[in-house]
Amino acid sequence: MVRWEPGAKERLQAAALELFATRGFEQTTAAEIAQSVGLTERTFFRHFSDKREVLFYGQQQFLQAFVDGVDAAPPDASPLEVIACALQAAASFFPDERRAYSRMRQSVIDQNPALRERELHKLAGLATTVAGALHARGIGEPAATLAAESGATVFGIAFAQWIREGERRSLPDIESDVLHELLNLTGAATGTRRTAPSRVAAGSRISDRRAPAAGPPEAAPPGR
Repeated sequence: MVRWEPGAKERLQAAALELFATRGFEQTTAAEIAQSVGLTERTFFRHFSDKREVLFYGQQQFLQAFVDGVDAAPPDASPLEVIACALQAAASFFPDERRAYSRMRQSVIDQNPALRERELHKLAGLATTVAGALHARGIGEPAATLAAESGATVFGIAFAQWIREGERRSLPDIESDVLHELLNLTGAATGTRRTAPSRVAAGSRISDRRAPAAGPPEAAPPGR
C-alpha cells in the first residue's frame, strides 16, 4: 500500500468531507477516511491531529491573509479602509472554484454543535487577530476593536451569502456590498451617507495568497 504520495493531505481532506457529508461527522472514523484513499490510519495522523482538523486545517494561513491585508493598507487609510484591504486579502483565500467545497464543509459543520462552536470561536479569534494588527498600525481603542469586530461580522455575513445555492457573485463583490450596507447603517445614525472603501482595497498591493484547494481547504479556513 502506498503511504506517502504527493497530495496525500489534499486527498484525505477531499475524502473526509465526502464521508462526513454522506455518513455524518460522528459516524466517520479516521481509519475509514484513510482507507478510502488507499492510505493507513497512521498516515492520516501524520497529517492531522484528529478528524476535526480536516475541516479546520489552514486556519493560521486564513488569519495571516487578514494580517497581510492590514499591513498592505496605505499609511493614511482610515480603520474601515484598512478593514476593506483585509477583507480583500482574505477573499483571495476563497476563489470561485472552492465554493462547492466550502458549501459542503459548512453543511457538515452546521449539523454538529461542537463544530459550530469551534467555527464561532474561529471568527472570534479573527477579530482578536485583526485588532492586534490594527494596534500595530497605531490605531487605538475603541476604534481598533470596533473596526476588527465589524470586519469579522462583514466577512461572516458575506461568506454565508457566497456559499448559498445559486449565488453567482464573487466573495470580494459580496464583501463590498455588505461593507457598503454597514456604512449606510452607520451613516444613517449620523445623518450622512458613505461609500464603501472598496477602491482602497482593490488598489492596495496585496499578495494573492491562496490556500490549496482541497481535493480536487480550509481550509477553509480555513478554515472555511
